[in-house]
Amino acid sequence: MGTLTGAQIADAGLAGWAYLLGALHTRIRTPDFAAGLALVAAVGAEAERVDHHPDLDLRYTFVDVRLWSHDVGGVTGRDLRLARTISALAADAGLTLTSAGLTRLELGLDSPEHAAVAPFWRAVLAWARPDDGAADDEVRDPAGALPTIWFQASGRDEPRQRWHPDVWVDPAEVAPRIEAALAAGGTLVSDAEAPNFWVLADPDGNRVCLCTWQGRG
Repeated sequence: MGTLTGAQIADAGLAGWAYLLGALHTRIRTPDFAAGLALVAAVGAEAERVDHHPDLDLRYTFVDVRLWSHDVGGVTGRDLRLARTISALAADAGLTLTSAGLTRLELGLDSPEHAAVAPFWRAVLAWARPDDGAADDEVRDPAGALPTIWFQASGRDEPRQRWHPDVWVDPAEVAPRIEAALAAGGTLVSDAEAPNFWVLADPDGNRVCLCTWQGRG
């Protein structure tokens, strides 16, 4: 079973869902904890029936859902089908899905030699080296709870910024976030790689990349 591209996922027209960092995401607003718990139970029952299981994060006023096919490392047709089912379960319960404001975070470490530093970060975080064919230039939480650290080749000239966050958002979120960042005193350093990513800096010059699926495979 092959994975779907960002464009194919966008063409599926899943209202309220965003494609971020290789997975489908949505946030389902709930009036209280009991409503969220009931929704989680309904989603869990359907997941068991189809033998395909999402990641669920239950909070007091919302449930976050992440869908991807672990066995192939991306979004497939079965994720689209389960997303539609979850949307229907939420609608039946009178609940609303939204992708507005959803964000996934990665941490980029600019390093001239990632092979020398990656073992340290795996050790200090107690994360194993990937054995599933994943890229060796990153350190990934096997539980998927914490941001991935990936290593970007850089020069050795000082001064240089070593860490930068990669903030992954839905393409519709880019313009308002850049506008808000500029209004807060930031600057747009580069849009040369847009719509893949934009580079912004805070008033002190610390940089961040605002990333989307567009312009990628």
